Amino acid sequence: MAPLSQRVVAAGVAGVRKKSAPGDIREDDFFADGHAIRELFARMVNSNDPNRIALFPSVSYGIAVAARNTPVAPGQNIVIAGEQFPSNVYAWWRHREAGGELRVVDRPAVDHVAAPWNEALLDAIDTNTAIVALGHVHWTDGTLFDLEAVGKRAREVGAVFVIDGTQSVGALPFDVGVIQPDALIVGAYKWLMGAYGVAVGYIGSRYDRGTPLEEPWMVRAGSEDFRTLVDYEENYRPGATRYDAGGMANFITMPMLKESLAQVLDWGVEEIQSYCTSLTTPLAASATERGWSVEAESGRAGHILGIRMPPGTDFDALKQALAASGVSVSLRGRSVRIAPHVYNDADDIAALLEVLDRVLVAVG
Repeated sequence: MAPLSQRVVAAGVAGVRKKSAPGDIREDDFFADGHAIRELFARMVNSNDPNRIALFPSVSYGIAVAARNTPVAPGQNIVIAGEQFPSNVYAWWRHREAGGELRVVDRPAVDHVAAPWNEALLDAIDTNTAIVALGHVHWTDGTLFDLEAVGKRAREVGAVFVIDGTQSVGALPFDVGVIQPDALIVGAYKWLMGAYGVAVGYIGSRYDRGTPLEEPWMVRAGSEDFRTLVDYEENYRPGATRYDAGGMANFITMPMLKESLAQVLDWGVEEIQSYCTSLTTPLAASATERGWSVEAESGRAGHILGIRMPPGTDFDALKQALAASGVSVSLRGRSVRIAPHVYNDADDIAALLEVLDRVLVAVG
């Protein structure tokens, strides 16, 4: 989870105060933050249409929207990467009930996995593929997936391309015009620097006539006029807004997300990626010098680095030593996942290495 900047915290506090006096809330207030969020996120992913942006409470909700509106016939398959985050897996399990095959492309058993893993993903996509569902980077170690190549292959066979961008969007540039996803779902609490319990999604034209998971009143045309809400409306608002979850006019989390998106755009996504790379590149070199395994620079993103520890590493002792030293990283399998941001510096990297060296020397 990302920390919250002071301006995001201030927006949340102001939202609590606003909600404490609901008599001051006007009809336009239910929609204003949502409109702003759509515009900001559209800018972030280089979309020229804010109405392509939907508002969700979670990534699993957005993935479920795509799953509900993507039929899979018996004999068709769904391609995913091995050890993918569960939010982009469980929804696809449902299609097995209709005879669909979940085709899992596992991590290759080599040190540098990006190139062979991407090749294996491309090979797994065939004329029977209905859906390809991936992340931009692998959540455990930052392995970079070639979404442009995978998306091109998916379009060649007519498959839907669904991306969970939670581990990348906001810290790694993403261009929907280049990658052309049918759906891109992003949780706000990671690299978007927002609150938990909120997600945003870019939904492509393939889903323009799809069926929402629920039927909130706010997604109907003309819902801004509260006097006419009892004049029930058949038509939805334009684009992806039909997929908004109910209750997304949240006067606390929505202002926080608006400010966090604005903050990330002010910093610049490319600049964030460059800065994080300036921290992880020397860290990767130091890890390699010590005989630890890291992905090749061309096959990883700059904002997440996975260091695979040698056999025999006592991960319980490592976890305790990291916590005692105030170093916050994630342990995933045999990997230590490091995810720096603009609030980190070279001293933080040195502190991490000191703990790793100390624990591994004790083990050795």
